[in-house]
Amino acid sequence: ISRYKLIKEVGDGTFGSVWRAINKQTGEVVAIKKMKKKYYSWDECINLREVKSLRRMNHPNIVKLKEVIRENDILYFVFEYMECNLYQLMKDRQKLFAEADIKNWCFQVFQGLSYMHQRGYFHRDLKPENLLVSKDIIKIADFGLAREVNSSPPFTEYVSTRWYRAPEVLLQSYVYTSKVDMWAMGAIMAELLSLRPIFPGASEADEIYKICSVIGTPTEETWLEGLNLANTINYQFPQLPGVPLSSLMPSASEDAINLIERLCSWDPSSRPTAAEVLQHPFFQVHLESF
Repeated sequence: ISRYKLIKEVGDGTFGSVWRAINKQTGEVVAIKKMKKKYYSWDECINLREVKSLRRMNHPNIVKLKEVIRENDILYFVFEYMECNLYQLMKDRQKLFAEADIKNWCFQVFQGLSYMHQRGYFHRDLKPENLLVSKDIIKIADFGLAREVNSSPPFTEYVSTRWYRAPEVLLQSYVYTSKVDMWAMGAIMAELLSLRPIFPGASEADEIYKICSVIGTPTEETWLEGLNLANTINYQFPQLPGVPLSSLMPSASEDAINLIERLCSWDPSSRPTAAEVLQHPFFQVHLESF
């Protein structure tokens, strides 16, 4: 780790701190995540989900894990450095983003997700602070939420992940798929378009309530399996009609609304895959007719 000069701490989570640092030999700026838990063997480190998955990922929209260092039983992850995350970009903003910017960011994220999902991985914990931005490039961070380490992203945890959690996860389904990432992206897109979270639940139960109040209570037609899951845990859905998404984001285009509606479908099998989303009209360039 002596090859790096730590400049300043940029984040502190439950499981570690993140520092901006410089590689003394090359002058390259990196982000170093220093884990709080001690690691007494190299094997322990190499088997972490984050290490295993990130080492296999090579895509322009997935944050690069440059190296893993273990020194005096302390584990360090060295990542490429990104200027800020999407949460920080939205937090202080007064005026809405241009839809063209949202389109550009989301297209990149779906490309990264498509790459990841096709390799049999999914993220499980997508949220605005896990999407890192530098200039107009966006990358997915904290990939494969290393649950063994319970790592936190290359920046601090700010808000509860709960707001981006798919209903099947909230209802404790033991089988869930890459479609949880698609739900999260629907919620993130909605937030980018309106600058406020679409499902800001204060608890797990309130989270489901918030979802029902926007998209309407699930029915046998829309999500039979969800009704069965709810029965299993003795949960009763509140009966709510939902609202048109256009009322929550009046400036959004029809294509954007349609895509969010599809991504935030109760039934995971009704949500498109990342590869399908890339073909959605929202991302097609409409050539002006002269």
